[in-house]
Amino acid sequence: MVYNEQLAERTRSLLSRRKGFSEKRMFGGMAFLLNGNMCCGVLKDDLVVRVGPERFEAALKTPHARPMDFTGRSIKGFVFVDAKGWSRDVSLKKWVEMGVVHALSLPKK
Repeated sequence: MVYNEQLAERTRSLLSRRKGFSEKRMFGGMAFLLNGNMCCGVLKDDLVVRVGPERFEAALKTPHARPMDFTGRSIKGFVFVDAKGWSRDVSLKKWVEMGVVHALSLPKK
């Protein structure tokens, strides 16, 4: 499956200097991890953000966000953000930071 390389590079540039950063192919796209926990990723042209179950409903109220659903079932705690929601640098940074906050709240793997 193809994923948006430009979005992946922009996301990588926001995360790559953080301690514990890594990346791996996942879900047919690219996943970005901190301390072994996924914080965000790219699948096709969508940004995937792991916001966690506590922030899931609030994240869904944000424009251009929807539940992550690529198997026919929603994955609670993960949202897809379409291109209108991440096209501006400030918007992308906000979403990535949401994923960072959740990933850093989890135990290291």
